Amino acid sequence: MALFEATHLHKRFGDQVVLQDISLTFEEGQLHGIMGPNGAGKTTCFNVLTGRFKPDRGTVRFAGEDITGLEPREIARKGISRSFQVMNLFNDYHALDNVLVALPAVRAQGFNPWRDLRANTAAEQQAAAILARVGLAGKERAVVSGLSYGERRALEIAVALAAQPRLLFLDEPTAGLGAEATARLADLVDELKRQVTIVVIEHDMRFLFRLADRLSVIHWGQVIAQGTPDQLRDNPWVQRSNLGQLAAPRMLDGVTA
Repeated sequence: MALFEATHLHKRFGDQVVLQDISLTFEEGQLHGIMGPNGAGKTTCFNVLTGRFKPDRGTVRFAGEDITGLEPREIARKGISRSFQVMNLFNDYHALDNVLVALPAVRAQGFNPWRDLRANTAAEQQAAAILARVGLAGKERAVVSGLSYGERRALEIAVALAAQPRLLFLDEPTAGLGAEATARLADLVDELKRQVTIVVIEHDMRFLFRLADRLSVIHWGQVIAQGTPDQLRDNPWVQRSNLGQLAAPRMLDGVTA
């Protein structure tokens, strides 16, 4: 049984049909990429999968449980975390504080999770360890607004990981990053996928083709191709499209990148 399964999803906004009969499965221990041209329905699909939008028809199951239509907070409590294309961080607080408030033990304190945070040594140590996992060791007391854009992207992933998810959704993680920061993020995601199942929606095709175990192509609100990166490189539609050019391996000084 797949860890996560979406079956025959449909979504429309007014007269516009955005998703038509979308079916996807994500196996545990893999990184699954979702790609497609602008306006293809990728973001709407991502939001339906993570509970931001409710599907008009179809079902979503996680670990065998029907989670269709549940609120995002309920879905998160079941073991699914996500990042956002537009970062959602507390910019005036320390990096450590952002991770602390996402820890289940701290959230359980109630409405005011900032209360007595500094007195919870175990939580601080746990949050610091998560920051170290994403390459932010030594940045615990850095104010978020003073971090580089790439560091803030890594922090957002740390916040998602703080919830101890079984499945992590990443929404356009390379958005706004330069080549060097993208390469660092790719190394981070490559390490994380050994520890947690990941689904990535991404415009950077080389990033996806390097990291994904399986890929799904969405266009016209439908899944038009699925398979391994090698299978999709050979897919006639992908080859004819701009996606095929973007996914082609790049040669740097005679070495395939």
